[in-house]
Amino acid sequence: MYRCLIKDFETRPSVTHLLEHPFIKQAHGKDTLLRQQLSVLIREQQDVGSRTKTRHERINTRKTLIIESCPDDDLVNLELLDEETIIAHLQKRYQDLQIYTYVGDILIALNPFQNLSIYSPQFSKLYHGMKRSTNPPHIFATADAAYQSMVTLCKDQCIIISGESGAGKTESAHLIVQHLTFLGKANNRTLREKILQVNPLVEAFGNACTAINDNSSRFGKYLEMKFTPTGAVMGAKISEYLLEKSRVIKQATGEKNFHIFYYIYAGLYHQDNLRKYKLPNKTAPRYIDCVNGKVMQDIISSKLYKEQFDAIQDCFRIIGFTEEEVNSVYRILAAILNTGNIEFASASSQHQSDKSEVPNSEALDNAAALLSIGSEELQEALTSHCVVTRGETIIRTNTVDKATVVRDAMSKALYGRLFSWIVNRINALLQPDTNICAAESGMNVGILDIFGFENFKKNSFEQLCINIANEQIQFYFNQHIFALEQIEYQSEGVDVSLVEYEDNRPILDMFLQKPMGLLSLLDEESRFPQATDQTLVDKFQDNLRNKYFWIPKRVELCFGIQHYAGQVLYNVSGFLEKNRDTLPADIVVVLRTSENRLLQQLFSSPLTKTGNLATSRARVTAASRSLPPQLNSGRNKVDTMEMMRHPEETTNMRRQTVASYFRYSLMDLLSKMVVGTPHFVRCIKPNDDRQALRFNKERVMVQLRYTGILETVNIRRQGYSHRILIQEFVNRYYYLAFRAHQMPEGSKENAIIILQKAKLDYWVVGNTKVFLKYYHVEQLNLMLREVIARVVLMQAYTKGWLGARRYRREREKRRNGAVVIQSAWRGHVARQNLKLIKREREQAAVQIQSVYRGYRVRKDYKQSRQWTGQPSSKRSSTNHSPDEKVVSVSADSGIGSSDASVPKTDKQSDSRERAPLSKQGPTLKLHQHRSPRRRGQQPKLLNSPEDSLYYNHLNRSLDYQGSKRKPRKLGQIKLLDGEDEYYQLLSTIEAVPEEDVLTGTSPNPTSTPPTISSR
Repeated sequence: MYRCLIKDFETRPSVTHLLEHPFIKQAHGKDTLLRQQLSVLIREQQDVGSRTKTRHERINTRKTLIIESCPDDDLVNLELLDEETIIAHLQKRYQDLQIYTYVGDILIALNPFQNLSIYSPQFSKLYHGMKRSTNPPHIFATADAAYQSMVTLCKDQCIIISGESGAGKTESAHLIVQHLTFLGKANNRTLREKILQVNPLVEAFGNACTAINDNSSRFGKYLEMKFTPTGAVMGAKISEYLLEKSRVIKQATGEKNFHIFYYIYAGLYHQDNLRKYKLPNKTAPRYIDCVNGKVMQDIISSKLYKEQFDAIQDCFRIIGFTEEEVNSVYRILAAILNTGNIEFASASSQHQSDKSEVPNSEALDNAAALLSIGSEELQEALTSHCVVTRGETIIRTNTVDKATVVRDAMSKALYGRLFSWIVNRINALLQPDTNICAAESGMNVGILDIFGFENFKKNSFEQLCINIANEQIQFYFNQHIFALEQIEYQSEGVDVSLVEYEDNRPILDMFLQKPMGLLSLLDEESRFPQATDQTLVDKFQDNLRNKYFWIPKRVELCFGIQHYAGQVLYNVSGFLEKNRDTLPADIVVVLRTSENRLLQQLFSSPLTKTGNLATSRARVTAASRSLPPQLNSGRNKVDTMEMMRHPEETTNMRRQTVASYFRYSLMDLLSKMVVGTPHFVRCIKPNDDRQALRFNKERVMVQLRYTGILETVNIRRQGYSHRILIQEFVNRYYYLAFRAHQMPEGSKENAIIILQKAKLDYWVVGNTKVFLKYYHVEQLNLMLREVIARVVLMQAYTKGWLGARRYRREREKRRNGAVVIQSAWRGHVARQNLKLIKREREQAAVQIQSVYRGYRVRKDYKQSRQWTGQPSSKRSSTNHSPDEKVVSVSADSGIGSSDASVPKTDKQSDSRERAPLSKQGPTLKLHQHRSPRRRGQQPKLLNSPEDSLYYNHLNRSLDYQGSKRKPRKLGQIKLLDGEDEYYQLLSTIEAVPEEDVLTGTSPNPTSTPPTISSR
């Protein structure tokens, strides 16, 4: 039936076909009933409410999206503020699938554990430059607020996403990147696609399945999206921290390795490329095998792994990785899996009993081949190590346990450095183009997605580092929301009741202070080769005398910490070995000899103090990103990007402990966060079973308590979250109350005038700052945007009018110029045509004259021959016959300059024969026979009237065509040129009277040639 709506008339069915449709046949004869049913349906739709109309006022067959905001969207607007009211309010909204709620300018996001259709491009358009209260709370609104603040205030922004593991932080980061990319509207579509592919690629290498989260971030990620001053996205940069490398070699019960190992294994299996990468196709490698042994079955049967592998390949291709680089990545990952299958056995000899060897060299050979190194060299590096003592090198063998530790350390180093290289490569491919915008003038929006707070049944060293990082994030939240705000109230003389909050600074000091902090004590104990886990617990107990630390009774190798989120019990087993993370120099030397260029680069580049692979060997400092005094009191400033040379860091434990990397990572992360204006997103996990629409009040209450939501609601209701200097406030918003050309001074009076003109309430002006509520800045920015929009509109109209006037003037000039050019061209063409016509006429005249002259000459020549051949008696005859006619040729005919009259009769030859010749005087040369002249002979003499006629006509033609000779003045003597000298040699002939010509006699021999005129 819908075929009738096809716009293409060629594929649209005809009316005849439509009438044969069963639906049309059933409706035949039921017009009245269908009209009634249609009217009822229309009334029902009108009662439901107004719907969005289409562009052409036609019926919209799709379900129209109805979005309305209400006062309950913000917890600050609640009349009664207590925990029970907030919990009930959040539960009601969660049951209505309203997972987002505001606490002032802070967003609370509850994980729905299902896919919601509220992230389409339609929603992106709704949350573009709109007032916060216009639409319901949304993660897009937070991204838009950060973007608008960056463009309006020209300051860097930072979006901090925090919460427990499994609360939805990673997905929230995805959505923020998606909306910022939409808002940025990069002209380069490829760049937008690259940025959107960054998170999936990095998470495939850095995320894993844990007991409480199927896609848990096992590293800290800080993504900086870079924008031009006009707000167009132009690049991105990733900073990664504290990758959980120990997961590569061992996972807890119910957990898995990093996603990429399963993706690549499934993809290569379905592509029949396992043999190429020397991976077994029946049994899974030890590093990814689990207790139940169903990994291979999941890899073969699960379509998810294969689809994710294809997606990762697309990510590599879209971002810009070459095929050689991707192949090298796959080879290193396959080498790590083969390295895990290397087994060691004890080999006793005559002199040594603790020697180890590799009984089955298949896995060793496969790993060596994939790494492009020698199998024997790799085995020697795994089973022995070199010790330099007093200038001598001593080779000592490794025990089975020691060789196993070296093997696992090599696997962790390979994966950790490969992950850092991928991040650096992404940064290089997504770095901003300097031709578009200079790096100094660009602005950033940072997005922090870090591992959430964890509390498992068995917590180890990794959970300790993760929870310390979350303590640092919570401390930053408290400092920004509570401490710094209340300090400014006191210094500015603003009367606001102070809000009590839980300060976790003492816990952080217990962890990070030197030299008696927990991490410092751990590093100190790690330097002793004979230290054990028990000695570490004893050292903690002797030095950490704090109410936040305790040793549980009747539990060995354990200690407890009272975190901001609750009590956590840690198992100390393996703390020292994990903290040391020693990579022998022998392994580094062997890997540097690899023929794989990527592997050479991984182990030739130095490491930073954060434990990441350096992009260059230059020393880079972070002095420009110093912490504020409130956050840096009592701590030594450190160079967070100091380079450490290799292989020194592999042998010196002081420089390469995980605790030292962790300390510098926190400092570097915090230094990046404090640069921008923060926007907080607090993710809440409604239940631990990951079930949709299940709201556990007790579980949510615990999270609200330790995140300080109730205190945040109080301080957002009573306090002023925006504190702007008076001078900056006046310079930013003076358009709202003053004219653009006035430029008022930055005084309190002018600030008050602006606030009163904007009709705001509940604001306070302090000594040096203006204190505003969290919603005031948004209102001011919207009003300022409207004023600027009106100014821009006026400028557009004015520029359009000026441009139109300029265009009309330019068009008139061009039109006049075109007329002048056309006139000149037409004149030129006309003159050329006239010259051509004259030339053609002259040529025609010359051709006619030439033909006629030739005719006359031939005729005269025949007459002269006849006369010279007759007897003298006949030539002397002067009698003419009665029928004789005289033909006159005058100079006026345009043929010659002399006149000649030639008698013509019907019997011309007879009359010529009868013409008598004169018997007296010399004989005329006119009728003499002329022989042809030779080269070098005397010039031709004018001895006939025809010659004189031709000469005169030639002179007239030369004068007409424009002779180069200038006319002579009166009395000037003419100088003879070459042509005159030529005619000077011609002899003159005296004129012969007409009677003499007719009789053939001449009285004067020297007379000129006879002139015959017509009678």
